[in-house]
Amino acid sequence: MYLYGASGHAKVIIDILLSNDKEIKGLFDDNKKIKSLLGYPVFSLEEIKSPLIISIGDNKTRKLIAEKYTVSYGIAIVKTAIISHFSTIAEGSVIMQGTVIQASVKIGKHTIINTSSSIDHDCTIGDFVHISPNSTLCGNVSIGEGSWIGTGSTILPGVKIGKWSVIGAGSVVSKNIPDHVLAVGNRCNIVKKL
Repeated sequence: MYLYGASGHAKVIIDILLSNDKEIKGLFDDNKKIKSLLGYPVFSLEEIKSPLIISIGDNKTRKLIAEKYTVSYGIAIVKTAIISHFSTIAEGSVIMQGTVIQASVKIGKHTIINTSSSIDHDCTIGDFVHISPNSTLCGNVSIGEGSWIGTGSTILPGVKIGKWSVIGAGSVVSKNIPDHVLAVGNRCNIVKKL
């Protein structure tokens, strides 16, 4: 397995892969000053190899990289995650420590489900989404492509979050949120267009 991006996010993914006895062959990064990360070699971008996981937290950057390189993508799921057999996780996605994913959840490509998040039944999470640590998605929640759910947020049952929106940390979302907005607070309100 190879990683794209020699960062703090990559360190967590390395731990996840090691927990599953996966061989890590190295990382790729555009910063030529970085020669290694946690003892693994960092290569330049001239020859991207696969299987690959994009180890960059920024949603737009993950999408740009995934569209640029035609390679096979792996999945990183830590052993401590509790995941229903009736859920699906698409290529390139990362499921971190302490996560719970219930029945009939669909997780899109290159999505991050971060530490100790809870995703309840029948949720649909689009491609390039980031669910930050300690977030809770109640049943039948929908998160559109590229959206970012801030740390410690709670999305109430049946709520739909649009594409490329940001939900601020600690928010409680009780109503649908449209595409391309920043929404924050308890009860969550739109504060600006993105």
